[in-house]
Amino acid sequence: MNVSTTQSKSRYGAADDMQAGASLLSASTITGDEVCNMQEEKLGKIQDVMLDIAEGKIRYVVLASGGFLGMGDRLFAVPWKALKLDKENERFMLDVDVDRLKNAPGFDKDHWPNMADATWNSTVESYYAR
Repeated sequence: MNVSTTQSKSRYGAADDMQAGASLLSASTITGDEVCNMQEEKLGKIQDVMLDIAEGKIRYVVLASGGFLGMGDRLFAVPWKALKLDKENERFMLDVDVDRLKNAPGFDKDHWPNMADATWNSTVESYYAR
């Protein structure tokens, strides 16, 4: 195994690491990361990252919530801007309570919405707007 010195650091970088590239993460790095709310309740894990290729930015993360061992998970498209990185705990924070997430527009793994649809996009964006 070829181990570099950068692997001994947190995958999110040191809290005081402000050098160029410190705020860049690969999609595979955050896939599987836990998402919690401000009350420290676990909301789910990041399953996927949706890119807006026309604008060159992350649009959503797909949050898997509920279920057991990946079975019965409900999926939610959460706007990227609604998440806050918690470097210290290597997770993301989302300012919604558990009940609000349960009522969010969601979908199952076999029936993804058309995320390019402007009406769907507006519904999701407004749901998480603060």
